[in-house]
Amino acid sequence: MAQKEWKSRTKHELMIEVWERLDCESVGARELEAVTAAVRERFGEGAVESPARVARLLADEGAELRHAEVLDLDVRWRTRDPHDAAFRNVLKFSTFEEAAASIRRLDNLRKQFGRNNDKAGLRRVQETVLKGKQRAQMIARNPSVNERKRAEKAEIAEWFTVWLNQPEIFEDWLALRLSSKDFRARFHEEDAPGA
Repeated sequence: MAQKEWKSRTKHELMIEVWERLDCESVGARELEAVTAAVRERFGEGAVESPARVARLLADEGAELRHAEVLDLDVRWRTRDPHDAAFRNVLKFSTFEEAAASIRRLDNLRKQFGRNNDKAGLRRVQETVLKGKQRAQMIARNPSVNERKRAEKAEIAEWFTVWLNQPEIFEDWLALRLSSKDFRARFHEEDAPGA
């Protein structure tokens, strides 16, 4: 099933289209793997959803599920990356407080993975912080976001940058930054973490 054959524009439409092309009444491991492969090929690894979510979508469209196969595949999928639980919902930066807490949690993971010589975990920490920086920068450049929020996201992007360059000094740097006249003038003291 080559990518160029698909007519669907969205991921969920593609999942349904693949299932319909398979022309099967019931859905189990083989069908879910085919759907996942098409999503991965078309939209990339980040678009892949759990087998249980895919099965639920297809069941809503009328597919009969082979529950034991779906459950087994979903368990295997969820246990494939030992870091998933540690990184679930770790990246939050709606406020300065959330951003500081997220960076601290990620730094704790960095230290833990460093002690365990877990190179994959260390790489995942770096990737997560970089993703946070990129998202913050994207919001900071978005003209449809109000000016205050854009300034906050630009500030938070800078925090991520400092951590990426020298995580060991981040806490000291952040304390200095939060007490600086520039930060307090721009964002008022009550907005600062710990204020």
